[in-house]
Amino acid sequence: MSWINKVETPCYVIDERKLTENLEILQDVKERAGCKILLAQKAYSVYQTYPLIARYLDGCTASGLFEAKLGFEEFKKENHVFSPAYTERDFDEILKICTHIVFNSPRQWAKFREKTRSSERYIQTAIRVNPEYSEIETDIYNPCFAGSRLGTTVSRFKEEISLCDGIDGLHFHTMCEQGADVLARTLPHFVEKFGFMFSKIKWVNFGGGHHITRADYDVELLIKTIKDFREKYGLEVYLEPGEAVALNAGYLVTSVLDVTENGVKIAITDASAECHMPDVLEMPYRPNIIGAGLPLEKPFTCRLGGNTCLAGDIIGDYSFDRELKAGDRLVFEDMAIYSMCKNNTFNGMPLPSIYLLKADGGLELLKKFGYEDFKSRC
Repeated sequence: MSWINKVETPCYVIDERKLTENLEILQDVKERAGCKILLAQKAYSVYQTYPLIARYLDGCTASGLFEAKLGFEEFKKENHVFSPAYTERDFDEILKICTHIVFNSPRQWAKFREKTRSSERYIQTAIRVNPEYSEIETDIYNPCFAGSRLGTTVSRFKEEISLCDGIDGLHFHTMCEQGADVLARTLPHFVEKFGFMFSKIKWVNFGGGHHITRADYDVELLIKTIKDFREKYGLEVYLEPGEAVALNAGYLVTSVLDVTENGVKIAITDASAECHMPDVLEMPYRPNIIGAGLPLEKPFTCRLGGNTCLAGDIIGDYSFDRELKAGDRLVFEDMAIYSMCKNNTFNGMPLPSIYLLKADGGLELLKKFGYEDFKSRC
């Protein structure tokens, strides 16, 4: 990885070769299962790579107006959007740029039905439902936890069934970083509760959270599950993974600024958990570093912390073959997803530059940030 010393830090590096490998897997699933696959932009929205992704996938999906505009301008294929609720102001623009609109409830669909059906284009519409089944253990990531605001339960759906006329599909999202076995166990709950609608719709969106490109993912089970559903019910199937598109296809490169000690060795880096990889604190999880090990696994153990005033801006404890010193560079793996789209400028921390590591080994600077980017966010 000779490119490590050719970039300024902190920076994100998107690996075009790995991104393409993921897309080839997704394309294979599409073709063999007979489904459509969308990019969920909430996980990855480096639009400079959209022309590459669009060669493999059917479109993208958005969580609101701005993502929908990005998909319309840069992806230029099917453009789906879902929001827990739409404002009148945003919806007028969404009508102009989206091919598919998913509503969170029958009441939301009824509110905007006349406006949608008056559009010059026919826009596909769906209602998001809650099958009230999920195997996600952490509530903050579980769309089906008790009291969830996402999707309509079957009891509520049936109460408002008169408002559902004219929809084209149903959408459910119950998964997070999970395998095809979870989908296979989820579908019977969805079918049991909402199968009465199948004769009235054309398609079902199985949502996101499918870790299709993970090494141990059961691709054959996914394909069989989708094919069986399509053949039994005659409905088109969509998947909208985010992480699977760019899984393990990016890095965050950081430099060690100083090494101190307070009961443990502590290295201060120019990358911040709080600012540049917020899921480290939110989920939480411990990202891998190339060449590093677990605490005490290698001769020298050190705690890594960001360069902000937040006491909890701790990335984690790692071990190394030698002691760290100022100027050393560390490379965090799997930093293409939920990083650039969630980073921030807390404490005035600079946003990392974004590079593309091309398939031929060359580097392309996609974006460099400066003071004005911080000032404009205040």
